[in-house]
Parts: sequence; structure tokens; C-alpha cells
Amino acid sequence: VLVALACCTGMDTVSILRKMKIPDDSYTLRIDTKAESSEDHPVVYTSIAISFHFSGEDLPRDRVERAVTLSQERYCGVTAMLSRSADLSWSIVYD
Repeated sequence: VLVALACCTGMDTVSILRKMKIPDDSYTLRIDTKAESSEDHPVVYTSIAISFHFSGEDLPRDRVERAVTLSQERYCGVTAMLSRSADLSWSIVYD
């Protein structure tokens, strides 16, 4: 499930950055997810943290932040589903 989350939001983010005319070869994106689960059955995620790690020179941070925000708040269906049952947070890290 966490892999689906990372893939969904990653594809959204890259697609949005392309529309913003940010070339794919000008940055690297790595997405890390961490989650806590309930102890009772059925075991479900109770909290999820997503970290977007960007590296690249002259990367326009305002556009990166806008792309990630749009993915998380509007476009990623996996985020929408999981946020109904778990506390979901995200952050952007510039390496």
C-alpha cells in the first residue's frame, strides 16, 4: 500500500513539474514513506509520513512545493483514500 502511495504521488508530482516546464533530467526525486499501524486486527495504518527528497541545481522551490501540494491535496487518489483512515503528513527535503 505504501509503495502504491509513493508511486501515485510521485507520478503526479513529476507530471505537474513537466507541465511547469521543469525538465526531467534537471532533478532527482526519491520518495520515502513511514507508517505506524494499529495492533488490533484488522491491522491498519494509523499514521503515514511521506518525504519527498529532491536534488538538482537551480531547482525552483516554489514550483516544486506547488507540484507536491497539488498532488497531495487534489490529484493523488491513494492519498485521498488513506487520509480518510490515517493521519497523513508530508514534507519536502532538498538534498
